[in-house]
Order: sequence, then C-alpha cells, then structure tokens
Amino acid sequence: MRIRYGFLGLFLAIAPSAYALELGPPPVLSPLQEQAQAAHLSAQFLTRYAYKPVPLNDALSAKIMDRFIESLDSDRSFFLQADIDKFAADSTKIDDAIVGEDLKVPFSIFNVYSQRVVDRMTYARNLLKQDFDFSVREDYSLSRDKEPWPKSEEQSNDLWRKRVKGDWLRLKLAGQADAAIRDTLDKRYKNILERVYTYKSDDAFQSFMGAYTTSVDPHTDYFGAAASANFDISMKLSLVGIGAVLQERDGYTTVRELVPGGPAQLSGMLAVGDRIVGVGQGDDGTIKEVVGTRLDEVVQMIRGAKNSVVRLDVLPAEAGENGSRRVISLVRDKISLEKQAAKKTILPLEDRGVARRIGVITLPAFYEDFEARRKGEKDYRSASRDVAKLLGELKREKVDGVLIDLRDNGGGSLAEAIDLTGLFVGKGPVVQQRDADGKIKVESDDLPAPAWAGPLGVLINRGSASASEIFAAAIQDYGRGVIVGEPSFGKGTVQTVVDLDQVAHNSKPKFGQLKLTIAQFFRVDGGTTQLRGVTPDISLPGLSDPNTLGEASYDNALPWGQIKPANYAAAGNRSGLLQQLQSRHDTRVQSDRDFQRFAEDAAELKVQREKRVISLNEVERRNELTALTTRLKAREQANDNLVPDKDDGLQANERSLNADIAIENARKNAKDVLRNEAASIVADQADLAENARKTGTR
Repeated sequence: MRIRYGFLGLFLAIAPSAYALELGPPPVLSPLQEQAQAAHLSAQFLTRYAYKPVPLNDALSAKIMDRFIESLDSDRSFFLQADIDKFAADSTKIDDAIVGEDLKVPFSIFNVYSQRVVDRMTYARNLLKQDFDFSVREDYSLSRDKEPWPKSEEQSNDLWRKRVKGDWLRLKLAGQADAAIRDTLDKRYKNILERVYTYKSDDAFQSFMGAYTTSVDPHTDYFGAAASANFDISMKLSLVGIGAVLQERDGYTTVRELVPGGPAQLSGMLAVGDRIVGVGQGDDGTIKEVVGTRLDEVVQMIRGAKNSVVRLDVLPAEAGENGSRRVISLVRDKISLEKQAAKKTILPLEDRGVARRIGVITLPAFYEDFEARRKGEKDYRSASRDVAKLLGELKREKVDGVLIDLRDNGGGSLAEAIDLTGLFVGKGPVVQQRDADGKIKVESDDLPAPAWAGPLGVLINRGSASASEIFAAAIQDYGRGVIVGEPSFGKGTVQTVVDLDQVAHNSKPKFGQLKLTIAQFFRVDGGTTQLRGVTPDISLPGLSDPNTLGEASYDNALPWGQIKPANYAAAGNRSGLLQQLQSRHDTRVQSDRDFQRFAEDAAELKVQREKRVISLNEVERRNELTALTTRLKAREQANDNLVPDKDDGLQANERSLNADIAIENARKNAKDVLRNEAASIVADQADLAENARKTGTR
C-alpha cells in the first residue's frame, strides 16, 4: 500500500504533542484543477479503450472508496470505525466527483487520515517515555487486514501500545540497551510524523488515482506529471544504483522487482518484497533509519557514484514487522546488457550408474539491444541470439540435455520470447493475442528447424512472468520439453502507456500518464496464462508466498479464459513419459538430503507465514529463539553447507529471531537443489529416450 499524508483539523484523537505544536498544523491539502481534469480524462480512456472496460458508476465508486481506504490504512490501525462510517456516506459519490471534476471527497478522506497519523505517531512517541512489562502474557496481531477498525480512542491506544511494545521487544532481543531502543524508535516515529508535513496535493491525488486505476485491474495505473518526470514511472535505479524497482508500501520502502544484471540481483542478498529500513554510505558509514521517509528521498540516498558502496538495513519479505533484519553491502554500478546476458554451465550428473552432462542456460530477462538493432548493427545482442550461440557451444560439448532456467525472469521483449521458442520447436505459432475489440492475432516463429532437438527442461518459479510464461507455455503445449518448478506468476495481459498531455495537446506536463491494459495473451492450445500461470509438469517446493506474489494475489485480477486453439502440431501423448519422470523424481529425492532439507525449510517457512500473532512475552520469545538456534546448530553439525559460514551483518542473537529468516539465509547459502533436481529430470529424459531407441519403442 502507498501511505500518503495530509491534514484536516477534524476527528482529533488526542491533544497534539509539543513537537507537533512547534511545527504548527500540517497543511490542508486541496485538489488542483488540472488534477480533476486528469482524473476525468483518465476515466474516458478507461471506460472506452481498456481491454475490459469498467463503467464508472456507483458500483465502481464503492470499490474505489474501499480500495482508497485500504491503500491508506491496510493494517486498520489509523482510522477509527467512526471515520469509516462517515466515509461510507460518500461511497457512491466518487464517480460523480470524477465526472464533475470535483475531488473534495477523496481529498477530505486523505486529510482525515493524515491527522490520524499525527495522532498515532504522537501517541507512539509518548509511549517511549515509559517502561514496558515483558512478563505479561499478551499477543500482538501481525496482520490486521481482516480485523475491525478500533471503535474508540481507548482501543486505538491499546493497539498502538502493543505495536510499540513489539518494536521495543524486537530490539531488546537483538541486544540493544533501553536508551538505544528509545532513540531508534523515536527517530522512526518522528520520520513518519515529519513526513506528514512534506506532502502536497500531488501525493494525495496520486494515491487516489492509484485506487481508481487498480480498481479496474491490477496492472492499470496512473502516474502524475511529477512522478513521470522525476522517476521515469517505475522508479528504476538504473542510472547508477543497485538495480531495483522500489515502491512505498505500508510505510516501508519495498523492493518491487530486481533489474536483471544489477548489483542487487547479482548479489543474491536482496529479494522482491524485502523492505529497506535503513541506508548507510560506504563500508562503515552510519546507517540512517528510513522507515516513514519519502520514497524519493530514499531513492536519492541509494543512488550514488559508480563503484561506491551503499549499505542497506533490510527487513526480509517473509518477516513480520518484528522480524529479524540484516545489513547488506552493495557496490553501485550501471546496469549493462552484458550483465543481463544469458549464461551457461554444464552439470555432470550420475544416476543409475550412467553419467550425463546437462547444459544449463540461465536467462534473467528477455532482453534486446533495441538501439543497436535500430542502427542496423548486424551482431546486436538479444536473448534469443545469445541462447542460440550457447546452444551451439553446448552441442559441440556434447551435452545430453538442456535446461533453461527462467526462475525470477519477469519477462521483457515479446519478440524475443517468440524467437527463443523457435530455437526449440522450429517454425510455428507461439502465442495468440486478443485485443479489446476481440480481434485475435497469432504470433509465430519462422525458424525452419529447431536449434536444439534433444531433451529439454524449463525451470520456473512464482517470479517467472509474462514473456517467461509465453515461452514455457509454448514448450509445454508443443510437448517439446518438461516444465519443472512452481506455478508461474500468471500475468497474461498487455499494457500500454498513454501520455495524457499529448492527448490534450498540453505544451507543458500537467496531466501525467495512464498505463492501461489493452490485450490478453493466449496459449497456442487456446487457454491463457492469465491468473493460473503455467502449471509445471513436475512440481518442486518453493519459498514464495502465493498469497502475496502472483496474479492470483490480486482480488480483481482478470479471469482465466479460453479461445480457439491455433493451428499447431504438438507431440504425441506424453502422459506415459511424464509418469516415468515423476516416478524417478519421487524415488531420487527421497534419498537426497539436500532436497529433503530444502523441502523442510519451505514447509517451515509456510508455517511461519501463517502465524498471525506474535507473543509480547520475553520468556516465550527467548524460548522460540533457543529452539531456532538449536535447529540451526543441528544443520551446521550435519555439515550440509546450509548454514552461512560467516555473519552477514546480523548480530549473532538476532540472526535467528524468526525461523523464516533462518530459512532464507539457509536458502541463499545452499546448493541449488532445485536446479540440480531439474537437471536430473532432464537427464532422466535423455536416459528414457536412449532406452526407447535401443528397444525400438517410443
């Protein structure tokens, strides 16, 4: 969620603090005329040209209202029930506000919320003056998105008492003294409080428009003039930075995606969903807490000179707010095509007394050097061209099979996905595309013959999206290879960006840009990758959370659908082959210690995610730590390389604060058990194919 702050001198919960009085009242935010015009113009596009037009009526108005409130207070810890009741009276007026170009209703909600933030941060800072009793047996809810809003100031006070107590206990368990804890938490709450005084009408409008556009579908969005100009829409730190796309969510600077080939992605130490809670410069610079700091300010802190070091204090995606943190160091760099490029390695395997060599091609993105291609350079770089070269090398090295690793490949060029498919299936249709008018276009590859006709596997996970899903789906539909891993993301839609200022013929930026969904992808078998993604032929355990990552995690995702199949020639019935591969896989992993421990880690992580409350009793929490430490030591004594050899920035007693973090650290230092098993499945294909040739069967 994106938290934005303003002010309205209504519904005061408590008297303002001396600090707030010193600064004076926060500004009352009001909509600008061009913002109302931009909202109206956006509505015209969304109701006429979107792939699935949604009429702007009372029904959508109520959804926008709910999503707007949700975006501001997803944890239901700022608003009171009385506020929600007052807002409900205007729940069917949002459509009229947009059409009539009068945005007073959403701005008034935003301003009430801003005052609630001032109230709660003031109360939280006052709580730091007292001591907490950690011998009391009480719990704090980690996720309140389904809980009711507090009905009174007393309920809100008790909620925030527990929240501050939980923050304090986490730092106490990490070994910090009381004075240091007070200082750390006071700075955190002060950051959030100060930010209330910095926001302008653009921020309130951006938050409201985000609620409107994502009520249409999850991938429709709006970017105000300032956001478009300053951050190039996606906030990519691609100039000189860490190579990450950041967003503000629940008051945290959160990693939305990693740029392939960037320092963050190459380090393996930062993941999608991780929250950056502090930033430090250099190898030993003081880390400044950034919880509650504006996103643009955090971005500027992370950017810097090439080859310089930035240190990030990270709260991992799987951890709750009271989870364990770790400090990582990254060297800033430009993102070059070379670092995004496909890479190969050869895995020697032995099973059933037979030695096999499997070529693994890791593809982080479906990239293409558009500029070089535009200039007519003969040898311009692209994903399909690079993979073709690697396949040639692997053939000369006489590998028995090829595995394409598409884990966390979020997509890229559609043309490259089509060309890459052609390397394995040859000439034929790859994907179908249906536009808003219902017209269907079949995209095909024209390569006369495949570059690799041998055993093939494709390894995917929840982070494999868009172009990755098009490729994997085509390989599966043609029966050309075996898909292994987790179900993919499920993004089967196409978006375009409309410059509203160009539409309105504005000489200067005023209205911003609108990203809207205009088409949908369908597989050659007629189904779509939308929502369901690609289901693996052989499933492997994973660490991703399907409730928070993937198209199905959106409550208004476009549904799965089906059209007429394309005219393509698939392989024969593969059910027998898949049964044999599954049987061999099941037998092999039963005796694979690394695989079984990875599966245990994944199961443990799932259990930790499902915990909705955390104890605020110190003895209970320390007992949990003891159990976790014992588990990690047992792993270390087993000498299975699943536990890090050195501290990664955490204090020893904080490294295992949560089982989920211990698991994440173990995963990042483990052998790539999933890649190894996927390669073994490809080796099984080679073995079965060889046996079939010897016996004359298919």
